[in-house]
Amino acid sequence: MPKKHAFLAVLLWSTVASAFKLSLRYLTPLQLLFYASLTSLVIFGFLYSREFSLRKKHLRSTYLGLMNPFLYYIVLFSAYDRLPAQEAQALNYTWPLMLVLLSAPLLGKKPQKRAVLGLSIGFFGALLVATKGNITSLNFSDSTGVALGLGSAVIWAMYWLLNLRDDRPPIEKMFWNFLFGLAYVFTALALSGGPAIPPLGGLAGAVYVGLFEMGVTFFLWYKAIEDEIEFASNLAYLVPFLSLFFISVIVGESIAPATVLGLAMIVGGIIAGKRG
Repeated sequence: MPKKHAFLAVLLWSTVASAFKLSLRYLTPLQLLFYASLTSLVIFGFLYSREFSLRKKHLRSTYLGLMNPFLYYIVLFSAYDRLPAQEAQALNYTWPLMLVLLSAPLLGKKPQKRAVLGLSIGFFGALLVATKGNITSLNFSDSTGVALGLGSAVIWAMYWLLNLRDDRPPIEKMFWNFLFGLAYVFTALALSGGPAIPPLGGLAGAVYVGLFEMGVTFFLWYKAIEDEIEFASNLAYLVPFLSLFFISVIVGESIAPATVLGLAMIVGGIIAGKRG
């Protein structure tokens, strides 16, 4: 069953927003990032161990690892720490829209009219989520949290664009990115007081995030793309909606109608922009 990798990756990624929120009840964003990154590094190290090599190309990971996992996840986890999970994950999901915006100045790609329409629809949906449906007042319950959620999308889009120039195999690339990234995380944690022994619930959540947000699921996704890229890409649009289900059941948040409508607009804008 060649499509099983896509189904499993989408299912696992749909649970991580809930895992973020639950883990942050026990850990700070930086602590969560440290233990999750350490877990991911062990996973990628195991997958990469047979092909380990020292190459000059690995120096690219000094800046790629700074962006992901360090900057991206510290901003993302901080957004989840301040906002309801449903809002944080919807705002973060605007990253494909940010990708279109950044492609113009960084790659010289002028967006087509349909792509501009998609951007307009998607960002209107993000505004709907951020204001909880009260767009006319532009009243944000936590403007810093909203900025962090959108900021995580910008960082991921920039990381994705930089990745286009990196021709290393995916597992090799991820190992070195997380090796350097963990060094940045540990340094930041040491400067803020050092890593503390987390409660069991927090540690379990961090390991889960490291396994299924950053680690194993990336490997499954690469396999899914190899199996059938169009099917996998289309199936990925289910992730934010399945996430809302898990957020409601596991975290216990009441899903606001504005979140569902706004998220539908964001995804619709992404699809329109992709076709444009």
